Amino acid sequence: MTIKAVPLATWPTPLEPAMRLAGAIGLEELWVKRDDLTGLGGGGNKVRKLQYTCAQAVEAGATGVVTTGAPQSNHARLTAAAAARLGLSCTLVLAGTAPEAMRGNLLLDELAGARIVWAGTDPLAEVAAAQDGYVIPFGGTNAVSAQGYVDCAKELLTQLPDLDTVVVALGSGGTMAGLVAQLGPERVLGVDVGALPDPRATVAGLLDEMLAPAESGMWAAGGTETGAVSESLRIDSGQVGAGYATVTEPVRAAMRLAARTEGIFLDPTYTGRAMAGLCAAKPRGKVVFLHTGGLPGLLA
Repeated sequence: MTIKAVPLATWPTPLEPAMRLAGAIGLEELWVKRDDLTGLGGGGNKVRKLQYTCAQAVEAGATGVVTTGAPQSNHARLTAAAAARLGLSCTLVLAGTAPEAMRGNLLLDELAGARIVWAGTDPLAEVAAAQDGYVIPFGGTNAVSAQGYVDCAKELLTQLPDLDTVVVALGSGGTMAGLVAQLGPERVLGVDVGALPDPRATVAGLLDEMLAPAESGMWAAGGTETGAVSESLRIDSGQVGAGYATVTEPVRAAMRLAARTEGIFLDPTYTGRAMAGLCAAKPRGKVVFLHTGGLPGLLA
C-alpha cells in the first residue's frame, strides 16, 4: 500500500528544552515537542493525521468531508481548517445539542465555514454516514493516518537521537500507535484520557494493521512481534478520573505547573492529563513531552 500525504503544515515542529519544568518535576532532562505549533487552524497533532486522511478524500474525488466528535473536538476544528485549505466542504457531526453560545473550538469551526450537525443522543457514526461527503473517522485515526506519527517519530530521532521516553496523551490511539511503530513500545508512554473503552486493544489493533507483512519496515526500532504488542504497550490509566469530560486536581496542578515554569499552556482533556501522567511517572533519562495542542478547548 502506497501512503501519500497532502501538505498542510511546515515540518519539523520545534523541540524545545524545558529545564525549569524538569527541575520542578524532578526529571534529569525534559524536552517539549511542539506539535501545538503545526500552524493550520490553531495547531495540534491532528494536522499530521489529516495530511493522510485528506489525501485519501482527494484521491477518491470527494468534494467534501464529514467527521465526528465531541462539541469541543480539536479534530473537528482542524478538519474544518484542512477542508478550507483544500477547497472542500466540511460537515461536523457533534454529540449532544447546540449550546447557547458558540465558544472555543465551536467558534473556530463556524469561522472556517463548517456545517455543524448536532446528533443529540444518536450514534455519531450513523448520523455521519447519512451526510454527504467523504467520512473521516473519529479522531482522524486509522492505520493510514497513524503514519503521521511515524513521521513525527522520525523527526524526533533527528532532533534528539538518544531520547529515552516520549510521553503523549492517548485519545483515539493513532498518535501513540505511530510513535510506537517507529520508536518501539519501550520508549513511548501513553496517558489514557478516557476517550476509548479499551485503549490498549485499539492501539494494538492499529499496530497490527500498520505492521502487516507488507508494511513490516515501519517497525524500525522495537523489533517486537506484533502478536505481543498489546502486552508491551506502556499505558497510564490513572489520569482519567471520573471520565473524559471531567478534570481532576492532578491535571489542574500539572496545567498550572507547565504554565508557571515554562509559559506553556495545556488543555484539561488531553495535554493536561498527559502532563499529570508525566509528573506521576517521572521517567528517567532524556524525556520528550509531546504537546498535541488543544488550547481552544480550554477557552470554552
